[in-house]
Amino acid sequence: MRVKTGLEILFQKELGLIEGMKVGLITNYTAVNSKLIHLKDLLISKAKVDLVAIFAPEHGFWGSAQAGEYVQDEFDEETGVPIKSLYRPAVHAEGPEYVVDSIIAKEARAPLTESLEEVEALIFDIQDVGTRVYTYIWTMALSMEASAKLDKLYIVLDRPNPINGLTVEGYVLDVRFKSFVGMLPIPMRHGMTVGELALLFNEKHRIRADLRVIPMDGWERDMWFDQTGLPWIMPSPNLPTLDTALVYPGMVLFEGTNVSEGRGTTRPFETIGAPWIDGRNLANKLNELNLSGVLFREVRFVPTFSKYAGVECKGVQLHVIDRESFKPFLVAICMLGEMLKENFDEFEWIKRPGREKGYYFDCLAGTDKIRKALEEGSDPFELYKEAQASAQEFRIEKEEYLLY
Repeated sequence: MRVKTGLEILFQKELGLIEGMKVGLITNYTAVNSKLIHLKDLLISKAKVDLVAIFAPEHGFWGSAQAGEYVQDEFDEETGVPIKSLYRPAVHAEGPEYVVDSIIAKEARAPLTESLEEVEALIFDIQDVGTRVYTYIWTMALSMEASAKLDKLYIVLDRPNPINGLTVEGYVLDVRFKSFVGMLPIPMRHGMTVGELALLFNEKHRIRADLRVIPMDGWERDMWFDQTGLPWIMPSPNLPTLDTALVYPGMVLFEGTNVSEGRGTTRPFETIGAPWIDGRNLANKLNELNLSGVLFREVRFVPTFSKYAGVECKGVQLHVIDRESFKPFLVAICMLGEMLKENFDEFEWIKRPGREKGYYFDCLAGTDKIRKALEEGSDPFELYKEAQASAQEFRIEKEEYLLY
């Protein structure tokens, strides 16, 4: 079975929506059709529209910028169309506020009013990975809000949730920990497509944009990306494979600690460690838990950048042996619990960048319950049960916004 994305459906059936209009794209290099032709090139060659602007999310249009790295405005070399960054420092009266890791003023993440003056319709087409902390969906939410204020047509070209549209995991975001890695109350693994999220954001959270979602054809909720027949374009520099996307909803929590999440290696998020971890002991302890769908192996690695660049780290590599039963959020909590038991003196939670109080881990987790409970020695399995009760409530709430 080959899935047709919203991009392909647009050009097959729906070009009348934008014919004769001045169009802006919110997109990056992932917006290709099954023949790997990009949306911008298709619009220029096949649609009767005026492409006036491209807006690029985190990592930039070409995906060359690392996480948290600011992206500059540029021009598309082939067409001369301006590419405006939606991932830049916020500028206030007193000057630029340089804050890393997406904890930043809202206006730096949405198209500025003057950038939208020419635009009559905005089209969003970016491959998401199905996890709350992945910033593309918040770029979508903020640009929908900007579009609503200026009464612009907003079109979402839907794409698959690569880690299936059924599984939901993790605490629903407590809005006290709202940031650019979680702006609205959804769980870590939400089980929705970007088009479905757009409907939820627009209606439940009252953005009230003039929204049109172009659904896919042939996608079913139980599909993994490798069952769609579509080419895998890595969504960002440190998500090279579907295997990475599968572990990401749990292993991303290590970004909020002083443990390396494997950035700077060829297995980011599958390889976890630090110089002070006993990898053999950790692997043994985790395997004794008999966690579903995964085995752990002792590894040593030297990151080329990010945490512990140039320093040998010891830890574990996750080997997922059954993706249907694997629960990345539970696995991450169990890993954190074991690390706290064995390496409490060296282990640290990272403070929120640019903030005197609070922890970045809580923004990623969507709550401070995990951090506090693990510090007290609570059972990770009991924590997970509570998280899943929260996720189950969301599962019911999202039903009315599902397209498939």
